[in-house]
Amino acid sequence: MTVSRGWHFFQNPGPTNIPDRVLRAMDRGTIDFTGVQFKAIAEECFAGLKRIFKTNETILGYAASGHGAWEAAIVNLFSPGDKVLVVETGYFSLNWGMRCESFGLEVETLANDWRNAADPAALESRLREDRAHQIKGVLVVHNETSTGVVHDVAALRRAIDAAGHPALYLVDVISSLASIDFRMDEWRVDVVVAGSQKGLMLPTGMTFTGVSAKALAAGAAAKLPRVYWDWRRLVEGTSQAVWNGTIPVHFFYGLQEALRMLEEEGLDNVFARHHRLAEATRRAVRVWRQNDGPEIFAADPRAQSDSVTAVLTPEGYDANKMRTLCLERFNVSLGGGLGPLQGRVFRIGHMGDLNEPMILGSLAAVEMALELTGVPHGRGGVAAAMDYLVNGA
Repeated sequence: MTVSRGWHFFQNPGPTNIPDRVLRAMDRGTIDFTGVQFKAIAEECFAGLKRIFKTNETILGYAASGHGAWEAAIVNLFSPGDKVLVVETGYFSLNWGMRCESFGLEVETLANDWRNAADPAALESRLREDRAHQIKGVLVVHNETSTGVVHDVAALRRAIDAAGHPALYLVDVISSLASIDFRMDEWRVDVVVAGSQKGLMLPTGMTFTGVSAKALAAGAAAKLPRVYWDWRRLVEGTSQAVWNGTIPVHFFYGLQEALRMLEEEGLDNVFARHHRLAEATRRAVRVWRQNDGPEIFAADPRAQSDSVTAVLTPEGYDANKMRTLCLERFNVSLGGGLGPLQGRVFRIGHMGDLNEPMILGSLAAVEMALELTGVPHGRGGVAAAMDYLVNGA
């Protein structure tokens, strides 16, 4: 039996570490969610979320995971037989598309190599071909958690506009919100899907959706069946007035504190911190790449994520064996590969409540695990990360 001592280093790319301040805020009795005390908390939270989303549009909350928000977007916007275009970014983009298929939508995938960012020119070209405007929605994952590749939401918006196409623009920001800059209104995103358990530093179990006026109008005409997710029941004017069943009061306690923490630090400083810790991680992996060792999965440095680094192990070596050793011997938890990347990739999350010693401790565990499992690698990755944090950050 393995006995763990000391702090558990949780470096999965979601859920993320929950700060003590958030845990303490949630450690209290419940209150009447119809009363003025809760209403004031909810209003503060939704106002704070609008600042994080960078929007003046409607934001809705549900008791669900991000997958629930995917489903909410589908059933509120489309009718049976509608066609949507999924921009392929990795495992999560294709899973969103699979859910569309389950609801009877026609799904077309704009194929893309998972190691590179989606090509706006390819999107523009495909939409120009759709002269009859059969495509009703374009679905994009901003930061693909499975690959560590970030996709240019603003450039993809410009591609839609250049094609003169009226499709709704849906963006998943589950692993980018409050970690990587995102601008709902400026980039004219119609529906934004977000979750509680990553940059917002909360437990898993709440999800948030930003909805534009255009999307709300589309929802009025959509024909897919919906009850729990029905925006028409939830929205009055431009805000959420109704909940499905009992409101998750304790999540709002935690969200209130998490939003205060983000605003105390300043959102631009939050993004800078994420970039600094991500770049330190990448510096380590680039050193490990020597001796034909592991490499950063995202091929283009400009598209390497600031919230998660996916690391591709050399052919013939099992990423899960290394991950298991990290957890059992060093009490460091890493993300695994998903879909076709299972056993080929391990993922280092660096989002949410995180600082330099935490990332350096985790990188040290990874470097030791590479050695202990016999994975070829260059020595000195942690030293390279330290050098960057001292001299380059």
